[in-house]
Amino acid sequence: MIQLFHCISARSFRPLWLLEELGLPYELHVLPFPPRVHRKDFLALNPLGTIPLLVDGQTRMSESAAMCQYLAARHSPGQLDVAVNEDAYGDYLNYLHFGEATLTFPQTLVLRYSYFEPEARRQPQVTQDYAKWFLARLKTLDARLADKPYLCAGRFTAADVSVGYALLLAQHLGLSAQFPDHVAAYWARLQERSAYQQAQAVQWQAAKEQGAPEVAAPDMRP
Repeated sequence: MIQLFHCISARSFRPLWLLEELGLPYELHVLPFPPRVHRKDFLALNPLGTIPLLVDGQTRMSESAAMCQYLAARHSPGQLDVAVNEDAYGDYLNYLHFGEATLTFPQTLVLRYSYFEPEARRQPQVTQDYAKWFLARLKTLDARLADKPYLCAGRFTAADVSVGYALLLAQHLGLSAQFPDHVAAYWARLQERSAYQQAQAVQWQAAKEQGAPEVAAPDMRP
């Protein structure tokens, strides 16, 4: 059975959401954030000490967007995946990785230099600049969504999960009120999906049952 090591609303929410979309059985392990500090035993499983970690037989993965690509290709060819012979294949890969490299990365700097660093090391200018950087990159997304409900291939795919997590993180950071109109409507559609709602419910319930802190990772404060 697939095992997913997870912190509430961290990047590991991407594969959790996709597992729910796919209807696959899985075992969810909810850890305190950051696990490299609060669960030293986790380092034996993932020496990076980072979340997520996905274990599927002999396969071990630590990159959330790659997990989405892997799960969709393996368990949903031609549906949540986009095949190499489809015209939208390039768009699919681009937006799958756009969600992490372009939209999530700047937000991690906002988190770090607003909240996670000791007060003496916090950098208000960095947080302001990278929040603006993130919001500016949404202009491309807004234009893309002006005449389509999802990002590529005329259907919901793993690329929407990848980008959707970045929008979830922005909501935690108080940036969602500044989403342009088409992005805001897209984010509302994503949250209406039953698999998204189930993934949200599952992570909170698992944290409660496993004795993990019932606080979303982006909301943790040192």
